[in-house]
Amino acid sequence: MGRTLPSFRIALDMEKAEWKPFRNALDKSEIKEFDDMFDIPRLYLTACSNSVQLVPLHPIIMSILFHHYKELTECMSEIEQLESTVNGSKKRTRGLTTNEEEEEKRE
Repeated sequence: MGRTLPSFRIALDMEKAEWKPFRNALDKSEIKEFDDMFDIPRLYLTACSNSVQLVPLHPIIMSILFHHYKELTECMSEIEQLESTVNGSKKRTRGLTTNEEEEEKRE
């Protein structure tokens, strides 16, 4: 019979406990960010559980990276939308300015 692996939730709590000295060495302002970062894998418990890794840190790190990647792509998409909106309004503004200049020339 094979060795039973603990549920990923338990493995996550155990891994977080192992990082407690690191957490305690952080500035008070950084502890919340560290805790938030370590809570990210809870969003992907099913995927982490199904990965069946012997090193629990691997799916934890992968879920954190994946979550940050998703946030980064969302930010990039929002920036592209803002740029297209700004560029579109600049073109319109330039067009209005050109039309106004033409009207002034006619008068």
